[in-house]
Amino acid sequence: MRLFRWTFWLVLLLAPLTACQSSMPPPLPTPIPREEKIPADTVKMSPASDDYPPQVLVAGYAQPVPVPGAVNTAGAEDSPFITPDGNTLYFFFTPDMNIPVEKQVGDGVTGIYVAHLDQGQWGQVRRVVLQDSGKLSLDGCEFVLGNEIWFCSAREGYTGLHWFKAEVRDGAWQNWQMADFPPAYQVGELHISADGRELYYHADRPGGKGGLDIWRSIQVDGDWQEPVNLDVLNTPDSEGWPALSPDGSELWFSRNYAIWRSLRVEGEWSSPQQVISPLAGEPTIDQAGNVYFVHHYYNGDQAIEADLYVAYRK
Repeated sequence: MRLFRWTFWLVLLLAPLTACQSSMPPPLPTPIPREEKIPADTVKMSPASDDYPPQVLVAGYAQPVPVPGAVNTAGAEDSPFITPDGNTLYFFFTPDMNIPVEKQVGDGVTGIYVAHLDQGQWGQVRRVVLQDSGKLSLDGCEFVLGNEIWFCSAREGYTGLHWFKAEVRDGAWQNWQMADFPPAYQVGELHISADGRELYYHADRPGGKGGLDIWRSIQVDGDWQEPVNLDVLNTPDSEGWPALSPDGSELWFSRNYAIWRSLRVEGEWSSPQQVISPLAGEPTIDQAGNVYFVHHYYNGDQAIEADLYVAYRK
């Protein structure tokens, strides 16, 4: 089995936005309800129809369930990010996980979304706007720290994929600009510590153990230092999509369609333990220890849908 879109940024590198500008229409000024773009014949999956339900493999967590409320649809929800207080959930959405990336660019709905928790349910979902009106972009890989958001984007005026950041002002994200990560570091999907000093990310850069590895860079006087391979976490398989717990004591990541956790002991990361499997990835953790992640549904060997799940800490 394979996952449809284990990494948004690797797929997009194969389809630079500049190559499809002439055939793709500009985004509409009025937001399109994302449900309108889901194919009419799509049947919503559920735990009852799931051939490979995710399971918690360690003590201390309830078994995973789809996040309650309005987040999940018959389309594909992916790449979650939960704020530390557990009240705001960002994620990537595309209406049909089998359409080509170049068609996602101009469909008017594919991109980053946000929802807020209201009395235990995730309420109305809205699009996160990170591009000027009338200009094309395809944004994902979102990470939020305080009043800033980091995201990867293929957009007009740029070839390939780049990291950007923006800041919230008057309730809206503004002033988007390229993030200051040295290109040689090959930064993939990332997480920055609460104090802003540690950057964790995945990449297949030279010096790794094979496939994607998790790397750490320390910020000194405003500059990110040469990344260090986290040997204790990495194997010849691919490890990636790292996420720190808000207090920095746990590092969660994906490997082999499962979610793993490493504990920080006396300042060093310990040998990781598998926590959730199968077909679970891209974890994100709130301050209560609840783990949000993406789960893909399969029909035989064909990925057909993706939903966001949560394993609540007991």
